[in-house]
Amino acid sequence: MSGRRPAPVVTGTVRPGWEGVRDAFARGQAEDPGGAQLAVRHGGRTVVDLWTPGTGRFGYGAAPDGAGGADGAGVTGGEAFRADSVGVLMSVSKALVAVCAHLLIERGVLDADAPVARHWPEFAAAGKAKTTVADLLAHRAGLPAYTDAPAGLPEALLLNPTARVRALAAMSPVWDPGKAFLYHALTYGDLVGEVVRRVSGESVGRFLAREIAGPLGLDLWIGLPEQEEHRFVPQRAVRPDPTPGQVAQAVERTGLAPDDRLATSLRASSAELGRATASFGTRRGRAAEFPAAGGIGDARSLARLYAALVGPVDGVRLLSAATVDRARTPCTDHLPQPGVLHRLDGPDRSRFGLGFELPRPGAPLLGKGSFGHAGAGGRLGMALPESGLAVGYVCTAMAWEPSAGPDPRWMPWTEAVRKAAGLGG
Repeated sequence: MSGRRPAPVVTGTVRPGWEGVRDAFARGQAEDPGGAQLAVRHGGRTVVDLWTPGTGRFGYGAAPDGAGGADGAGVTGGEAFRADSVGVLMSVSKALVAVCAHLLIERGVLDADAPVARHWPEFAAAGKAKTTVADLLAHRAGLPAYTDAPAGLPEALLLNPTARVRALAAMSPVWDPGKAFLYHALTYGDLVGEVVRRVSGESVGRFLAREIAGPLGLDLWIGLPEQEEHRFVPQRAVRPDPTPGQVAQAVERTGLAPDDRLATSLRASSAELGRATASFGTRRGRAAEFPAAGGIGDARSLARLYAALVGPVDGVRLLSAATVDRARTPCTDHLPQPGVLHRLDGPDRSRFGLGFELPRPGAPLLGKGSFGHAGAGGRLGMALPESGLAVGYVCTAMAWEPSAGPDPRWMPWTEAVRKAAGLGG
């Protein structure tokens, strides 16, 4: 036996002229132990709808070791990752929240340049009175964690949306809002989500369901309904998570003193994200609204969502071209990372518009002009307005290592998609 994994079984449909995407998807998944879905829309119509159960046990719906938690509700998904399976989207979820905010901006009831406190008065505390909605959307708010304690917010409070929002309202920013940027891994969802709630009168998950997922027929949720649990398939890590000690060492290597407030915030953010991610292995965690990382859905719905951002889909267009152009305008290219972290700035640092990631070498998306959002482990949603392309990719193996560059699973089919759309390799 050579030990080589067999080629993954790829199922689904492609339109004529897009067959190369199917072959490229198979190549990209060849070494992936998990299942994956890939959906592409071009000019509003579906041209690629593919999935694979994976080449190993990660593709199947057995509960992760220790999953289920104290609530006794673990993974209830089917036997294999299928066309109708849904999974955790991680930070791809941030784009869902951004769309909700942009809908309200387009309707004239929310102003991106206005102070957050106009809609959320409590937020003005502790030096945040001038923080704008745009600062929240572009990761410029200076609130990368819910607490200054290095261990982060404890689980009991982290799973309580009201407690998370109160903690953010009371905190002072770690840097002067608008003067620097740094990824808000979990807090982004509650910062923007609370503004959506204050303006619309309902949580961002309910707003998404009523205003976006419902009209477009999307299988996308922030807070998975119990009746959809049978479709859920878990994510599995392919490498151990870093320990708190390893995170502390990594933070110290940046040049930050251990007791520096930015250092403790980075440690807290890592701990909080780890707890939240673990909670997605339980029914309680999937039902909760973690807007920044806990969205659940499938690739087909992601592609349909992004298609409706750049053109009509069955008569529904979510945002105008002008709104999309503003959303993909760079909002952080001119800013440093805070404190000594500016020394780490380089050609592959993150780039953000208003709520969306923009292309960079480590996450090239669909090239210049495209926008979208990647998620931990390798999930991806994106669009290129000028081409009418919209793409969704969902996987179960947490394989992407951002520091190593683009996910190797993305690259073959991304090139094939661009080629089939007439954009070259």
